[in-house]
Amino acid sequence: MADTLPVAQVRHFLRQLQTQICHALAAEDGGAIFETDEWQSRLGQGRTMVLRHGAVFEQAGVNFSHVKADAMPASATAQRPQLAGAPFEAMGVSLVVHPHNPYVPTSHANVRFFVAYPADAEPVWWFGGGFDLTPFYPVDEDIMHWHRVAQALCQPFGDSIYHEFKQWCDDYFYLPHRQEARGVGGLFFDDLNRWDFTTCFSLMQAVGEGYLHAYLPIVSRRKNTPFGERERQFQLYRRGRYVEFNLVWDRGTHFGLQSGGRTESILMSMPPLVRFDYNHQPQANTPEARLNEYLVARNWLSEQH
Repeated sequence: MADTLPVAQVRHFLRQLQTQICHALAAEDGGAIFETDEWQSRLGQGRTMVLRHGAVFEQAGVNFSHVKADAMPASATAQRPQLAGAPFEAMGVSLVVHPHNPYVPTSHANVRFFVAYPADAEPVWWFGGGFDLTPFYPVDEDIMHWHRVAQALCQPFGDSIYHEFKQWCDDYFYLPHRQEARGVGGLFFDDLNRWDFTTCFSLMQAVGEGYLHAYLPIVSRRKNTPFGERERQFQLYRRGRYVEFNLVWDRGTHFGLQSGGRTESILMSMPPLVRFDYNHQPQANTPEARLNEYLVARNWLSEQH
């Protein structure tokens, strides 16, 4: 049944995208080396690439996986109960970058493809993906650039796509128990099959390739900003929010663990160092307190800066 869809073409793109992103991040770090871990499990195979202790990036993990199983996990059928119990295959590239410098935002990107094979029916396919930015010391110029890139890559697919996927990102990357956003947003989409296969695949490709255009100029501008122990401790504290979201709310983490995926690769998104501080409250009128102004949804491209 998979022969009716260009699954191999999607897989090839994803493998190439992983390589492209790792090369670009390594170059931005001054030639750092990604460790490459080719792995196989009972569900499939993948390649996890991790840069650690670089000059710019404390840790950057870029993962490719292609898994298959006889039944969809609950996290993947919540919106499609008719597919419960159907065989499936899933592939994707996911990455999280944790910089050393607190003035360089953390970033995340993910693009993925699912196919379910219900009995006595045509395969059901869809794409998902997106990217989001998590600054600790926000700079409006950086956030505007991030969203302009997001808007530009969405534009060929319709005037409303950026606004729709931006809103989806704001809604998804939100910590209800904290009543705050994870960062300043970006794009998020899932269950994408509203157009023909080629168009949906093209949008997923645009998001995957657009990540570097959105992120690397920000890294370049901020990576040499002087910082001290105060900023470093605040960065470690705020990384705790990243841990909370990924473990409690992230659908990708839940899918990977529920489907029996490779734990080390699933949890590579965790920051290498993090600090939890009971009832931490930044002092008023400090740069740390200013972050709270950014942890709400804003229409960045309609604001005057």
